[in-house]
Amino acid sequence: MQSHDIFRSLRIPELVDVRQYVRTLPTNTLMGFGAFAALTTYWYATRPKALKPPCDLAMQSVEVQGGDGAKRSALLDSDEVMTYYYDDVRTLYEVFQRGTKVSNNGPCLGHRKPNQPYQWISYQEVSDRAEYLGSALLHRGFKPSSEQFVGIFAQNRPEWTIAELGCYTYSMVAVPLYDTLGAEAITYIINKADISLVFCDTPEKAKLLLTNVEKNETPVLKTIVLMEPFDEDLLERGKKSGVELVSLKEMEVCANLRKRIDTFPPNPEDLAVVCFTSGTTGNPKGAKLTHKNIVSNSAGFLKVTEALAYPSTQDVLISFLPLAHMFERVVEVGSMVTLNDTDIHISYLPLAHMFERLVQCVVLCHGARIGYFQGDIRLLMDDLKALQPTIFPVVPRLLNRMFDRIFGQANTPVKRWMLEFASKRKEAELRSGIIRNDSFWDKIIFRKVQASLGGKVRLMITGAAPVSPTVLTFLRAALGCQFYEGYGQTECTAGCSLTIPGDWSAGHVGAPMPCNHMKLVDVEEMNYFAANGEGEVCVKGSNVFQGYLKDDEKTAEALDKDGWLHTGDVGKWLPNGTLKIIDRKKHIFKLAQGEYIAPEKIENVYTRSEPVVQVFVHGESLQAFLVGIVVPDPDNVLNWAKKKKFGGSYEELCKNKDFKNAVLEDLLKLGKDTGLKSFEQVKDIVLHPELFSIENGLLTPTLKAKRPELRKYFQAQIDELYANNKV
Repeated sequence: MQSHDIFRSLRIPELVDVRQYVRTLPTNTLMGFGAFAALTTYWYATRPKALKPPCDLAMQSVEVQGGDGAKRSALLDSDEVMTYYYDDVRTLYEVFQRGTKVSNNGPCLGHRKPNQPYQWISYQEVSDRAEYLGSALLHRGFKPSSEQFVGIFAQNRPEWTIAELGCYTYSMVAVPLYDTLGAEAITYIINKADISLVFCDTPEKAKLLLTNVEKNETPVLKTIVLMEPFDEDLLERGKKSGVELVSLKEMEVCANLRKRIDTFPPNPEDLAVVCFTSGTTGNPKGAKLTHKNIVSNSAGFLKVTEALAYPSTQDVLISFLPLAHMFERVVEVGSMVTLNDTDIHISYLPLAHMFERLVQCVVLCHGARIGYFQGDIRLLMDDLKALQPTIFPVVPRLLNRMFDRIFGQANTPVKRWMLEFASKRKEAELRSGIIRNDSFWDKIIFRKVQASLGGKVRLMITGAAPVSPTVLTFLRAALGCQFYEGYGQTECTAGCSLTIPGDWSAGHVGAPMPCNHMKLVDVEEMNYFAANGEGEVCVKGSNVFQGYLKDDEKTAEALDKDGWLHTGDVGKWLPNGTLKIIDRKKHIFKLAQGEYIAPEKIENVYTRSEPVVQVFVHGESLQAFLVGIVVPDPDNVLNWAKKKKFGGSYEELCKNKDFKNAVLEDLLKLGKDTGLKSFEQVKDIVLHPELFSIENGLLTPTLKAKRPELRKYFQAQIDELYANNKV
């Protein structure tokens, strides 16, 4: 029996009526129905979808049983922390071996010269050169041991990573030297770590090292391996000082000509890096980090971000109803794509810090590429356009500049309104968990912003310092990529908490990473109590360091008897299980009336003022009030001054007493609105026209304020402020 006979036999009146009604409709109407059905189906298939979070966003951390209030990541199935992600990757040597396999010997490290495209060397070439360097060190009498330290004193470049890998290939330990630390700190590190050989990039840095030897300050240093060409004069100067200068290329060639020594890979518990923290006071401290520390921290990151939502080139055929056959088409849809060998990372954050090193560990493990910037931060935007990275780690200082530049270009009321309206529309999507860069607003407003970063960024992560929730939310919307915020320090390798996919809210630093537990402990003198969900942030896990090199006293201050790292930061648990950093235990001081002050909290509030870019808040135990040094924002202050009816140049405004009072008034209003107590507000300020920077010695390499140096530098202004405001 044919199908139409079945329908007749059933004699369903409604169906018959519908069929008869459809036959009476004109062809144009039927085509309209078909078009509507096609468009509806197309919209349904291609509409923006929220990324499915890896856990319940309302409960991102779970209390550890018997853990004295400690919490763990909700991504874990038990209270056991992660130590590795891949079974065959438990050391940094194995990280690179895996990358070589999965990349199929693809491009690994890239560099460029001005106005030139990136030039790449393959994974196998990097591996060979690392073995040559490691072999050369052994031929020179170095031991394949985690007690053998090798210095690296260079800016980010392929040779940095090759030298580091050369150490790991033969179980030696890399010790980075910061090029911004200065001669005194470098001398201290070389002696503390007993470094006899340093890989160095430029002749200028070699001269600095030689000067220390000539003063008999670093007698232990015997060899400098230079990455760039150098002249005979430098060679002779080294000989007179008893220091051999040799080129990196010569080291590799000599090792290649001699018998290459078999690799001597490390164990997970072996020391990998001694990373000296710049610190804000005293000599730098050498944090001892094992291969297990670093691999577990990268494993925690991978666990959180293991399924990144990213539009792929996978095509899906969608067939509509028969009336819509003419609309059958191929559309691109989103799919889940993890990190892979097509990803590209831009390396410009200092390799002497663990944040950048951790990112590189994740990148190399997946056979992806690392492109190094030219060495000049002013050319970073040009490097981004040439490289077109997919992975872009950032620090808040750069984010603030991006934010200011974007709004600075909206120089008419109409442009400003359009920018704010577009950002609000995309922020509404963010609140629904949707991240994308193909909306109407992307095409007409944000495309240029995305193109300025190369146009292909899909993963960003910020850390190292607090970031404004306003700035983070806006850039998440404008850039349309997955943008994570992390928190940590060198002593827990890099990160101990991280925001998770799907939670695109700002104002917190996420939940504990799967490689560690976190807890809060009482800070009685600041009225923070763990029972109230507030206290000093403490970390315990496979990413926590092994102590400071040859410094038991400082180690005991950082690590308690149960293995908890005391960070010095004050945190608060939010109802959804995420952590919010609310204060700083370190650097607190007491005013004359007995009130405790945490200046960094106040500075973080004041730097949100539109005309301000940097603030240093100072107080003394013999004084009853605070004073401040304020650096106006060169990009914003002139426009702000104009709105306040002030004229003149940047320098003239900094000298204008009335303008200073207007800035002070804005700071006090902002402080009051954000809940600062009266004794936490500054009584007077000085406007200073020069930015605090690494170069002038007022910031650490991680852009934290060097408070003793700032106090010393501005002592005259501080004394004058107190003298002029006697109670």
